[in-house]
Amino acid sequence: MTTMVNAYAAPSATEGLVPTQIERRELGPHDILIDIKFSGICHSDIHTVRGEWGPPTFPLVPGHEIAGIVAEIGSAVSKHKIGDRVGVGCLVNSCMECENCLAGDQQFCEQSVGTYGSTDRDGTMTQGGYATHVVVTENFALKIPEGINLDVAAPLLCAGITTFSPLKHWGAGPGKKVAVVGLGGLGHMAVKIASAMGAEVTVLSQSLKKKDDGLKLGASDYRATSDESTFKDLHKHYDLIINTVSASINISDYLGLLRVNGTMVNVGAPAEPLPVNAFALIGGRRSFAGSQIGGIEETQEMLDFCAEHGLGAEIEVISADQINDAYERVLKSDVRYRFVIDTATLA
Repeated sequence: MTTMVNAYAAPSATEGLVPTQIERRELGPHDILIDIKFSGICHSDIHTVRGEWGPPTFPLVPGHEIAGIVAEIGSAVSKHKIGDRVGVGCLVNSCMECENCLAGDQQFCEQSVGTYGSTDRDGTMTQGGYATHVVVTENFALKIPEGINLDVAAPLLCAGITTFSPLKHWGAGPGKKVAVVGLGGLGHMAVKIASAMGAEVTVLSQSLKKKDDGLKLGASDYRATSDESTFKDLHKHYDLIINTVSASINISDYLGLLRVNGTMVNVGAPAEPLPVNAFALIGGRRSFAGSQIGGIEETQEMLDFCAEHGLGAEIEVISADQINDAYERVLKSDVRYRFVIDTATLA
């Protein structure tokens, strides 16, 4: 039997989110029902519901930073039990058979299913975590370790893995100099994680207004990109740059901050193209790359890493009726550093 649950949905690209009820599917043998406790607000939610990445299907319930408790399990579930603390990130399904899935890179599966706004493998449209409950297959639910509160764990399911994955892939660690562009929802986790990995971390931000925060989060330096001397002083200084901003920046200027063989990785996703001067790459055998969340196994590794190092997101907990105000504040960079919805306020 399907279940009706309370949620907040976008009725169109031009209207605010409103209370609603949505249908969650009947539990299959390998499904679990999660009682959602907290759901983070990601900038991707705003891009999606406002049609900035293409026309979505409405009504749409966003949310892919989900933390909660297992309430029911299907007859064949073996990975989770009732009462477990679990999380759901940006994916809820994939083919599990292709080369990428078998390599643990489910995010690159051509049949991957997003947590909201995607067609699931049964033909239904997925709806996200701004809701009281969600049903997912057991393979796409992550175990949230003890030692991380559910509210600060929720943003790790997107902001955490989005930054952990490229930091790990490009070898952030002792002896490496890492710059993080932007100190927002993604950027503040990049600073925390890179610092915990042992790298020397610099924040590159438009101004110095968040400098004290950046240093407290683990950065050893904080520079304003509005100051032209920053790009002269830090020329050929970094091994790795993680760009977390979802706005257009002069990529070629930032590439000049890389050492020979250095890499700049884009994890922010602006709607407009980012032009690159080829000579900024050729001159130092530099690379300009991108990274998209991480696979299920790597996401679990990230959660375990964060638990081991005592890392969680810096959050502001809000009630469901504050979601629309929170969206506007995100667009104004008026949050330090992630809004998290207390889904008890949906009851």
